[in-house]
Amino acid sequence: MPSRLGRYAVRRRIGSGAFATVWLAYDEQLDSPVAVKVLADNWTEDQHVRQRFVEEGRFLRKVESPHVVTVYDAGELDDGRPYLVMSFADQGTLSDRLEVEGLTVGQATEVLRQVGLGLQALHDQGVLHRDVKPANVLFRTPDPTRGSARGEVRAMLGDLGLGKALDMSSRLTMIAGTPTFVAPEQAQGEHLDPRADQYSLAALTFLLFTGRAPYAHATLAAAAEPGEPPRLSAPGREFPTDVEQVVARALSPDREQRWPDVTAYVGALRAALGDGVQEGMPGPWLPLDPQLTQPGARPTSLPDEGGLPDPVPPKRSRRRRVALVGAGVAVLVAAVAAGLAVERSLRDDATITDETGSLTVTVPYEWERSVAPEGWDPPSDSGAFPALSVGTSRDWSEDGSAEGVFVGIMPATELPSQVPQHPECDRAEEPISDEADGDPSVTVFYTDCPGGVIVERVVQVTANRLLWVQLRSADRATANSVLDGVTTHGL
Repeated sequence: MPSRLGRYAVRRRIGSGAFATVWLAYDEQLDSPVAVKVLADNWTEDQHVRQRFVEEGRFLRKVESPHVVTVYDAGELDDGRPYLVMSFADQGTLSDRLEVEGLTVGQATEVLRQVGLGLQALHDQGVLHRDVKPANVLFRTPDPTRGSARGEVRAMLGDLGLGKALDMSSRLTMIAGTPTFVAPEQAQGEHLDPRADQYSLAALTFLLFTGRAPYAHATLAAAAEPGEPPRLSAPGREFPTDVEQVVARALSPDREQRWPDVTAYVGALRAALGDGVQEGMPGPWLPLDPQLTQPGARPTSLPDEGGLPDPVPPKRSRRRRVALVGAGVAVLVAAVAAGLAVERSLRDDATITDETGSLTVTVPYEWERSVAPEGWDPPSDSGAFPALSVGTSRDWSEDGSAEGVFVGIMPATELPSQVPQHPECDRAEEPISDEADGDPSVTVFYTDCPGGVIVERVVQVTANRLLWVQLRSADRATANSVLDGVTTHGL
């Protein structure tokens, strides 16, 4: 961990993705915590990625809104990597809230109101967001000494990595976005206007109100032809007709049929919900949770004489509960028992690289809640080696309800005779031996485990190096996808 980034003293890592790492730092001159986003070193020479990174800061700097992440400063490190200094979201993201605590109808509508204010502020300054989704809705507690109520939580839009100036939207447009939330015209690569962000906000509304996204698009090609929007209502969970119509209009595949702007959409939605929305909700409308942004810790290990070690992330136990809100009245508790959850097939993916650039893994985005890319010290060896741990909680390797993956390099000249055992699982399948691409490997699937499936895989990537992968997942399909998403670089 660097001690300083520019003039900012680094406290800890907040998160890491394919293109950047975000650090919690302290501005000693202004006596304030800040988030410092630094471009990943493996992208320093890519001018297109570098330009997108710098443009994000410029777009955010244009906007004066409490509901858009503020950029305070920008600079360049000694190694040439650019960085952005931004407001610190000490209360995590909407993804965190949906995963851990859930929202009431009043809370969900307040999130939409505040996100709508942020989007409108961007649009008023000629900027499109183009990637509105739960992971990009951030929460923070403003400074009460500056007029904010003590305990207040504020929703903000962040991550404008895909943002684009409106005067550029009619030129060559990169087709990008999250399939679950992207507007069809964006998926088709057409010129864009603010109604694309309105569509994404409506898709987010659908998710918050029903516990599932409106479409199960796995690719942008599927998002380009979404068909007519589905109904919010389902047996046992009825929404007023006015609410149905407001959301359906914003989700129209034909942008000409949508609301004139985001403000009109949010206003119509709140009016349709009527008494179900508390006007000027007093006090903290969202409970404080300072643990939400705690990063994953460095992977450690315990020797295992029978084979490979077991990763032992630091303890952190949290309940996992998906959000479900009703329309205009109350949370539909019975629907939770019926299994109305955010569908696993709707998760978009995140690609994460370790700090040395040696290992990359693609996982469902909700696994990013605990990321440890710093490396590890394998047993029986004095050196440090590349490693990466990603999971839904810091103790995912021991928590039967959690999911995650550990990927690490360790020295060895041959495959082990035995991989780690998992007696908590009812069945261990026959080991699968393979020599794909000339790399000998062994894979063992453990099924009927608490929470799903566990997989152990060891690959001889070089004559004297092994790649070890351990993952826990609720289903085999996700496990297979994550296994396919593990990549080594420079080995």
